[in-house]
Amino acid sequence: MKAGDGDGWVTLPDGSRRWGRFGSAGLLLHADGREPPCAADGGRVLMQHRALWSHQGGTWGVPGGARDSDESPVQAALREFGEEVAGDTGEIELIGLHRQEHTVWRYDTVLARTAADAPLEAANWESDEVRWVDVGEVVGLRLLPAFGRTWPLLRDALGRRLALDVDAAAVAPDGGAAELERLRDELAGLAAAGVAAEALPEGLEAAGLHLWFPRVRLLVGTEAAAPEPVPGVEVARAGSGIAAGGDRLAEPGAGGGVRTQTVLVTGSDGAYGPGAQGMSAGGAQHTVPPEWLSAASSLPGAAADSVAGPSGA
Repeated sequence: MKAGDGDGWVTLPDGSRRWGRFGSAGLLLHADGREPPCAADGGRVLMQHRALWSHQGGTWGVPGGARDSDESPVQAALREFGEEVAGDTGEIELIGLHRQEHTVWRYDTVLARTAADAPLEAANWESDEVRWVDVGEVVGLRLLPAFGRTWPLLRDALGRRLALDVDAAAVAPDGGAAELERLRDELAGLAAAGVAAEALPEGLEAAGLHLWFPRVRLLVGTEAAAPEPVPGVEVARAGSGIAAGGDRLAEPGAGGGVRTQTVLVTGSDGAYGPGAQGMSAGGAQHTVPPEWLSAASSLPGAAADSVAGPSGA
């Protein structure tokens, strides 16, 4: 199908209309200008003031639009962002995806983070303005009704992360270089595709999102031939600061860190060695067996080709 085949109206069962024959998607971009990122009660989000002539014009929402038939929601959100916002965001880290289902139509909000609120401006006539807005001031805007209803949930989710630590010795017991590289590449695919909320271990909060994009760390033994890291997957040696949390995000309440929930994939005994219960410094840790990885699949059509942000639109 050609690009733009998603343009068109869909009538919902209640008689209202929505734009996007295959649904629509938008990007909620959060910046706080600090490393590690602070909690979502700080920082700014990029908001779009919709042109008056547009559907529900004059309201504020996020850059987005119709999804084409051959696009995932993430691809559509990034493309629409690049078409509607001019400037260089730098690298974008995907956080998660929230889906509004309307029987015959859906809207996917992709949550993402960038390190700093770089100067950005409207790139076309669909926006009267794009502007960085303090998180606490969003509710003071005249919001697009659907965005306004989901904003409290989205705001909370901006302050959360999902981390995935994988014990290579438990998942790839042979430990050969080729097997570890294969495991690394499969984990990179999972990081890009995301983990569906229904696949999260019991007791881990989905925070209202339908999909989480995890920060993945492959933990290899001191004697194993560690593969090189790839986009989406960090490689760490066991016993090299892992027990202290490595470079995981700061704990909430200690400098305003993000709340990180970590899934540790390890052996049936639920242990990875000394200090395993302290591997994540950013919140709760949930230990699961290697078989969990096969269930950690994403929502259909939610995979992303890349987490690189649009630049120079």
